[in-house]
Amino acid sequence: MKTEPKGRNSKIIHGGLDPAEHKGAVSVPIYQSSTFAFPSAEEGAARFAGESPGPIYTRLGNPTVQALEACVAELESGCGAVATATGMAAVSTALLALLRQGDHLVMTHPVYGPSRGLVDKYLTRFGVTATYVASADSAALKAAIRPETRLVYIETPANPTVDLVDMEAAVAAARGAGIPLVVDNTFAGPILQRPLEQGADIVLHSMTKSLNGHADVVAGIVVARKPEHLKAIRDVAVTFGCTMDPHQAWLVLRGIRTLGMRVERAQRNAMAIAEWLEKHETVAWVRYPGLPSHPQYALAAKQMSGPGSVIAFELHGGVEAGRVMMNSVQMITLAVSLGGVESLIEHPASMTHKGVAAEEQKLQGITPGLVRLAVGCEDVEDILGDLEHALAAVAAGAAVAR
Repeated sequence: MKTEPKGRNSKIIHGGLDPAEHKGAVSVPIYQSSTFAFPSAEEGAARFAGESPGPIYTRLGNPTVQALEACVAELESGCGAVATATGMAAVSTALLALLRQGDHLVMTHPVYGPSRGLVDKYLTRFGVTATYVASADSAALKAAIRPETRLVYIETPANPTVDLVDMEAAVAAARGAGIPLVVDNTFAGPILQRPLEQGADIVLHSMTKSLNGHADVVAGIVVARKPEHLKAIRDVAVTFGCTMDPHQAWLVLRGIRTLGMRVERAQRNAMAIAEWLEKHETVAWVRYPGLPSHPQYALAAKQMSGPGSVIAFELHGGVEAGRVMMNSVQMITLAVSLGGVESLIEHPASMTHKGVAAEEQKLQGITPGLVRLAVGCEDVEDILGDLEHALAAVAAGAAVAR
């Protein structure tokens, strides 16, 4: 009898792969086929009836994609998973599976902009309403639940401020109302946070980020705790064509094999950089769950296995300081995304959230000088040297302005 791996890193390396199922292949093969032959009419009928697990058609299921789904479901302690073409396909699949006309949902903010845009621009067309509450305000989240509320959706840590949602409080609020709790776990990932183990019902990821980790593919996944939720999610993904391509799945699965090592190194770098930034005269404040100065430091220690690799910090000098810094980094890449081997930096007020009204930015904690730094796996001395150079340019620009 095969011994199943128990350790987190062992599961990362071996999850979703049984060489015996793939002619002894140590790496899951890419089943680059749109359709699959049936050995008999009876077997074809059995597969369509759901009585046989054999493949039918890649939109409905593909062995490479299924290996990825099995791996992530195991890492998140779910009953199963549905891999999607993009992170937003994961968000839309989950919401479409769980909401109906006239339903109300509660969503925390800040949240990934397109996730909120999906609700405000599209779901409202079909009679869905939403209430947005601050990530850190557990009382407001509970109070926002109404008789017609059918879903609570949280993102923790939140994008781009790294605010946390109290998972225990969110679970209690959702369960008290008899409705599912959906958690966007992209920032932390299954190494650092496992919401299903804490009582959440559904977890989703943009696998473009840390799960893949190499900035070469876009992908998403939804993991369910209950079979009935998994079935509803899969039905939507298949019907709307949100499912994943096998080559895409193979790339993500390949990236996952080094997830533990990448997360450990990037997090170690981020801790050193956050401590350094906190002492820099050009920086007004730093938000990083690993710092005692983070308002939710104790909560992070309670519900996460580590603070992650994303740092939010505020520059003295507002939008202009942010612009100067973006134009002054040399090794750090000026780009949006996170969780990769390379360090990425962006200025939300002038980039990702420029289209958000000023009052709404303020409400979400997106301040003029806010910088989001997604720390990668480079040598920490090189990252610090690049930041020192860029912050010196910010300070020089401020001096000239005075």
